[in-house]
Amino acid sequence: MTEKTLPVAVIGAGPVGLAAAAHLLERGETRIVFESGASVGANMRDWQHVRMFSPWQYTVDQAAVRLLNKHGWQMPPADELPTGGAMVERYMCPFAALPEVSQYVHLNARVIAVSRQNMDKMKDAGRDESPFVLHIQYSDGREAVIEARAVIDASGTWHKPNPLGSGGLPAIGEKRNASHIFYGIPDVLSAHQPRFANKRVMVVGSGHSAINALLELAKLKQDNSQTTIVWAMRGSSLQKVYGGGEDDALPARAQLGTRIQVLVDAGTIELVTPFRVREIMAAGNGIAVIGDAPDGQKTVEVDEIIATTGARPDLDMLRELRLGLDPSLESTRALGPMIDPNIHSCGTVRPHGEAELRHPEKNFYIVGMKSYGRAPTFLLATGYEQVRSVVAGLVGDWEAARDVRLNLPETGVCSSDLAEEGGSCCGTGVNQTMPLAANLISLSSIPFAGNQLQSVGLPVATATRDCGCDDACCSDGIKSTSCGCDTACCS
Repeated sequence: MTEKTLPVAVIGAGPVGLAAAAHLLERGETRIVFESGASVGANMRDWQHVRMFSPWQYTVDQAAVRLLNKHGWQMPPADELPTGGAMVERYMCPFAALPEVSQYVHLNARVIAVSRQNMDKMKDAGRDESPFVLHIQYSDGREAVIEARAVIDASGTWHKPNPLGSGGLPAIGEKRNASHIFYGIPDVLSAHQPRFANKRVMVVGSGHSAINALLELAKLKQDNSQTTIVWAMRGSSLQKVYGGGEDDALPARAQLGTRIQVLVDAGTIELVTPFRVREIMAAGNGIAVIGDAPDGQKTVEVDEIIATTGARPDLDMLRELRLGLDPSLESTRALGPMIDPNIHSCGTVRPHGEAELRHPEKNFYIVGMKSYGRAPTFLLATGYEQVRSVVAGLVGDWEAARDVRLNLPETGVCSSDLAEEGGSCCGTGVNQTMPLAANLISLSSIPFAGNQLQSVGLPVATATRDCGCDDACCSDGIKSTSCGCDTACCS
């Protein structure tokens, strides 16, 4: 293969990786996509039961939609909130099955290393002109080395969860007691119900993943009364956790905080905060979780832990490439200050594209969730604009590459897994031009006790329909898994 005919390799067939393939196709570029899972959207299938915050119109890439429409695809109702599973089955799988796409998508193909042809990380001469080589390991044991003229890494961070220890390291005994720990968002009401029903369950984390798990555990408790729910957080700023209420442009996201506050106030969920996990040890048939609290060490005995402490990028396969990483976030150095969760929420991240995503390794880009490194403020719409800009740059259309535009939601005080450290929110929706500053709840309206912000009550609608579902349930965006009300009832 000559340099001109070498493909652009895309690592990962999630929504952003497939969007990259769509833009490459529109630009007439040869492309090849490697997905380590058995299907496209493999990571999303792990949380297929979770409903997203944003409706369909904001969770699909326009280049992919243009191609789908040519083949008679029917867009789901624009204002409907998809689950992770619906995203895969109704959008990603149909796209990947298109004849222009399917032959270029390789499943069960894990990229284990990327380098330059006959060059390690140290060699300079001719580096930029040398093709990339990707070492592929297939699920059946076969291996291959594939050449590419450029590489777009959209592999995400889902399979690299942060440990429970508060210092970025695993807690003592965390690996030894891993059989009692679920990392991510379990399907509490279905596939994983036997694991959590009538058990003592601790949820660790303060972002929307934690809140989703807590809401489902509360639902589980209604029919399994012996279920005990403990919510452990490192910080104590409940306002950041409960969210922005009416100031959040995504009602489904705002309702999460409102409903979780009601459950905490009612005693359904025991709140342990601040609590920093230090050690996990066996205790009878369960485990003892030992952590640092304001009055010294505290021990909580539970049967299971749900760890929703965020994720980090897996950079091992990129060790032979020259990366320019922000020292704290592990994004690019240019992007780091723009997405720092100590400063920004999702609604205050400026538009960015090819220029901000460049690494010293020419024609190599990390996009999607992985591009944000450890920052939890990534939006799906951000990833789509990233790949549009990157692909434009790869084909030499620098005007289009520089013309980055991003619509993001205005959001109130919102939460993430870094909320206790001053961080902000993460979601997947857009609905208006990105503001320079979020519309925050006025600090003067939040009561203080000592140096701590106190929780602010948000109104809960209680109007009941003939089918027995109230406004709070029908507007929360996760109705099918949290309160049992279907679309027909809520419409």
